[in-house]
Amino acid sequence: MATIVTLLLLFSFHPENLEGLVVGINDGDTITILVESKQIRIRLFGIDCPEKGQAFGNSAKQRVSTLCYDTKVIVQTKGTDSFGRTLGFVLLEDGRNLNRLLVEEGLAWWYRKYAPQDSQLKRAEEAANTGRRGLWSDKNPVPPWEYRVSERQVRDDYYQQFSVPVPRP
Repeated sequence: MATIVTLLLLFSFHPENLEGLVVGINDGDTITILVESKQIRIRLFGIDCPEKGQAFGNSAKQRVSTLCYDTKVIVQTKGTDSFGRTLGFVLLEDGRNLNRLLVEEGLAWWYRKYAPQDSQLKRAEEAANTGRRGLWSDKNPVPPWEYRVSERQVRDDYYQQFSVPVPRP
């Protein structure tokens, strides 16, 4: 409890930080928090969890739920993404960084494309890989950004066989 009080004091006076109650777990790397009766979707910065159809996708979502659903968190914001979600590092009540924890446990990749200088995420991924934790226990884990491209190609090929426009999400 003292840790959360300390974190609240450190971060509550900075406009780039949000404090809220976690009211939704969308997937392993996206949560929804309630801030002053407004729901804000948070995309965990610097990581990418497996998709729902991938190995460890459901495990990542369940772990996030176990760690933070219905608890207060602090989000150190890093801007917004192309979907309008707030990007940020999520600090749990005990002070742990959720983003880094998921990578350490092998439930997320370090997203080099968006956080290339993050040495903590880099070390966390290296340790998970070396320890063969989570997704690293698979013989050939496929990063979600590659999985999404291959799934999009399968969908596009399917629709092209009928000569109809491909619906876009």
